[in-house]
Amino acid sequence: MLIFYVCMYIFIQFREILGKGAMKTVYKAFDEVLGMEVAWNQVKLADVFRSPDELQRLYSEIHLLKYLDHSSIMQFYESWIDIHRKTFNFVNEMFTSSTLREYRQRRQRVDIRVIKNWFCQILRGLAYPHCHDPPVIHRDLKCDNIFVHGHLGQVKIGDLGLAAILHGSKHAHSVIGTPEFMSLELYEEEYNELIDIYSFGMCMLEMLTSEYPYSV
Repeated sequence: MLIFYVCMYIFIQFREILGKGAMKTVYKAFDEVLGMEVAWNQVKLADVFRSPDELQRLYSEIHLLKYLDHSSIMQFYESWIDIHRKTFNFVNEMFTSSTLREYRQRRQRVDIRVIKNWFCQILRGLAYPHCHDPPVIHRDLKCDNIFVHGHLGQVKIGDLGLAAILHGSKHAHSVIGTPEFMSLELYEEEYNELIDIYSFGMCMLEMLTSEYPYSV
């Protein structure tokens, strides 16, 4: 068990792993001040410094999680560097029912009213960053990046590592994202926040059919 004191928070990290990627391990943790379970994300500095793209993605995710405060977007709590363990750490909201894709696959029979409720929550989560000046676009919206509080019937958008702020011309130019959820405009390298609406449409298909878009 690892305990860390930062600002107004006291985080206790447990051994239970909630998820693991190429560079990030997510542990179950507890915030002693707020009295709730949270997700403690831990990244080894040696790993992230070897990849400029991953470093930029990590910076973007933390910056936007701090910047965006909305009930349909994953809540961010705190971040810090642990010099002794040579890790970068950040703590965000812990979800009780994993991703929307996994949740939907476990529940094959879902009333259309539930799915409509999910639609509305996701659209509110998109409208908020899109209405900023300049707009913020997610660029990798998919059911794998939407998380669920099953006991509340609540879904929230997360994983903002590929998100971008539309400065100047109000258009972005990088070809980036998950192919099955990417619009044609993205491949043309001249796009705006409307690409997220296309991705939302693909999410709708997956929520209604329980199948990945364009799966054979």
